[in-house]
Amino acid sequence: MSKYILFNILQVLVVMGFSPLAIGILNRLKEIVQSKRGPSIFQPYRDLRKLFSKDQVIPKESSWIFRVTPYIVFIAPIFVTLLIPVLTDYPLFWAFMADMVGAGFILALGGFFATLAAVDTANPYGPMGASRTRMVGFLTEPIFIIVFFTVSFVANSTIPFIVQQKWVTPISNFFEPSHILLLVSFIMLILAEKGRIPVDNPSGHFELAMIDESKGLEYSGKAAALMKWGGWMKFFVLMIVFMNVLSTPWGLASELTWSAVLLAIPLVLFKILLFIIFLVIIESSLAKLRLFRISEFTSAAFVIAVIAMLTSVFTQYGGK
Repeated sequence: MSKYILFNILQVLVVMGFSPLAIGILNRLKEIVQSKRGPSIFQPYRDLRKLFSKDQVIPKESSWIFRVTPYIVFIAPIFVTLLIPVLTDYPLFWAFMADMVGAGFILALGGFFATLAAVDTANPYGPMGASRTRMVGFLTEPIFIIVFFTVSFVANSTIPFIVQQKWVTPISNFFEPSHILLLVSFIMLILAEKGRIPVDNPSGHFELAMIDESKGLEYSGKAAALMKWGGWMKFFVLMIVFMNVLSTPWGLASELTWSAVLLAIPLVLFKILLFIIFLVIIESSLAKLRLFRISEFTSAAFVIAVIAMLTSVFTQYGGK
């Protein structure tokens, strides 16, 4: 039992420690593609150290929501890390506390409080970004529901460890049309949920054009560090779900030994690197959409998810 707990703690440390590095590599690769030198891949760590060393300024008009939100945004991805296979393909101590739907609700809780905090500051740009974020959230939530329903229909469960064993681990299941369509829909969902191009440009800081970044304009010092770090961990967790649960659950530890779990760390990071390169290709090939065109992007993802669900239903019942 103690090993299961220690492995869970190790998974949390991996997500906390390598999520800034993943963002640093992503930003550096995008700059290289654009023929720029770009910042170091370790720049996010320097930003965190700088922010943690600064004093925090709290707006007078804000309430307790503004003060509590950074901690919720920071802790929510850590809770989800306890539920998903980060390094092992067998369930750990807290693996059955919630399923993929519950994990989605936990991640959404952080975004909900971030939206409330943006409105709470009385800054005109905060509510603007919060309303746009909620608009994107309302458009992506049906996609989450359809994706989870399709997964539960095929695997008869929404527990991440059961999903990867019943649906993805057999290599023949990977090339099923429903699986491929579901992966495409989930990639589009990640782009929309984390404010990546073509939905938003995370590197832009023009207030009228920001969606996700404008929610944290009023934060400074330690609170700003927690907000940024929590956002990076959420992005890292979504990539882990895509790679280890839905697409490539290979390279994970299958034995209850320290050597197997430690060996899984570089293998998982290598898969994350491949996914980051894929995201760089997508973001460098597309332009940012106008605000009223975002609904078309999310509608396309929703339609693809529905087609994946119908394909899985027809395949399963057609064989009978």
